[in-house]
Amino acid sequence: AATGKQLMHLRFSAPLSALFFALLLALFSVLSCSADIPAGENKPAGVRNIILLIGDGMGPAQFGLLESYARRAPNSIYQGRPTAVSQLMQQGKVLLSDTGPHDVLVTDSACSATQLAIGEASGSEMIGLNARGDRVETILQKAKRAGMRTGLVSDTRITHATPAAFAAHQPHRRFENEIAADLLTTAPDLMLSGGLRYFLPQDAANISTEQQKQISAAQLTLKSKRTDQRNLLSEAQQQGYALAFSREQLAQQQHLPVLGLFASSAMDDAIYASQNPASAQPDLNELTRKALQLLGASEHGFFLMVEGGQIDWAGHNNDAGALLHELLRFDAAIQEVVNWAADRDDTLVVLTADHETGGFGFSYSAHDVPAARTLPGNGMRGQAFAPNYNFAPLSLLDRLYAQKKGYYRLWGDASTDASSDGKKGLPTADSLMAEVNAALDFPFSRTQAERVLRRDPNPHFDPQTDDPAGATQPHIEDFSDFYVYREERYLNALARELASAQSVVWSTGTHTAAPVPVVISGPEPILQNFQGFTQHAKLGHQLKALIKTD
Repeated sequence: AATGKQLMHLRFSAPLSALFFALLLALFSVLSCSADIPAGENKPAGVRNIILLIGDGMGPAQFGLLESYARRAPNSIYQGRPTAVSQLMQQGKVLLSDTGPHDVLVTDSACSATQLAIGEASGSEMIGLNARGDRVETILQKAKRAGMRTGLVSDTRITHATPAAFAAHQPHRRFENEIAADLLTTAPDLMLSGGLRYFLPQDAANISTEQQKQISAAQLTLKSKRTDQRNLLSEAQQQGYALAFSREQLAQQQHLPVLGLFASSAMDDAIYASQNPASAQPDLNELTRKALQLLGASEHGFFLMVEGGQIDWAGHNNDAGALLHELLRFDAAIQEVVNWAADRDDTLVVLTADHETGGFGFSYSAHDVPAARTLPGNGMRGQAFAPNYNFAPLSLLDRLYAQKKGYYRLWGDASTDASSDGKKGLPTADSLMAEVNAALDFPFSRTQAERVLRRDPNPHFDPQTDDPAGATQPHIEDFSDFYVYREERYLNALARELASAQSVVWSTGTHTAAPVPVVISGPEPILQNFQGFTQHAKLGHQLKALIKTD
């Protein structure tokens, strides 16, 4: 097996070839996907620091999109520099991992992150529990028990599935109020993300004057999603946490523990963040840099998990331009880790995904087939170069990068004014057409807008129990059952309308069971314990075994 500076050359393209999938199926037929750990596994030596990077929804095709843009886009922002992802690949080794739960094929973020966190098989949508429903010590909790510093960073919210799985134990990911309380019970030394609303009491009168002043200075609201009067900010302060709600407030923090909550719910998407660099909200690379600064001072090492969580959301929305920007944001955060860990021999860096989202891929088509042209080569024998299909020009990569809004924000901006109950109405065909043409470099017609706005009867509607508004749902031409987020189906329909012009295909609005890459860089003796085709629960078990508590 390759170790150290050797490179296992796995090249990922989008979409994966049929041959590659056939190979994976063959591997599945001979390798058990069980989370059981082989009895003869070598007990690895420990390391001082473990940094786990999770690109939520970042499957092989998403890796391919990042690399294709970086290396091949005519106006790539990398300008010949390697991505942080490829730097990690060159430093270590690359594996593939099955992400599935113990009893089904396809995972969600909560289950997959839990398997990485506890090192055992888990069940769908569980947080910090094994497949039996038992609470299991996570890698973060074991690291604390070993005297290491610990941290969680995400561009979603700290109570969201992936960060929650490392420091909470709940039967379902939706219990975010309970997860917030669990986080303080586990007490990672550093938590940086969104999700302020789950830490605020229901009644704003129970928020201290100083807290209100800090939150107001960060331009955040006092809106709460709690159903009780617990002020978890005060509880955190009583445990010694310093609070930060803005870039400026975070910069002032020089000691642990720190709780940074920079958005009421999720943090800004990557496109919006890149267009508003003076925002009070720090970006993911800044959070990562600060985490490394504070945790890196520990005498006993640290465990840090960093999530690029909105890669997944762009995949759910089938939004190719937003997906590219989320990958670029995550790569910038990874670069912070690569720079920090350079020339260290005591740190293991692991980059992976919890699953693939959307079934994304570039594909050739019969749309807009390029005109024949003459080539100067002597092998053409007087024939014109005339491919039968449109194989997608490299300029598409620059056009995707040029996108000015993600579909979710675009849809909100196109929607009609709020009604008396505060809910926004739908866009009109004209407002949707205008917003798409302003934000994307792909022409979009009124006829296309009208098709996006179509609705169908909802076959799953129960008039006895369901909200009457659910009687209809946005129209999806095929694979309708795989677009489960009912009102977000509009964004998937928009993606379908843009698919031919973008040479992009999507197979679902949810997750796929595609195995995901695992990139590992660190001390050579440690790398020898990670081999070939693995499984996320086994990977989690191996990482936990690196932490010594005796």
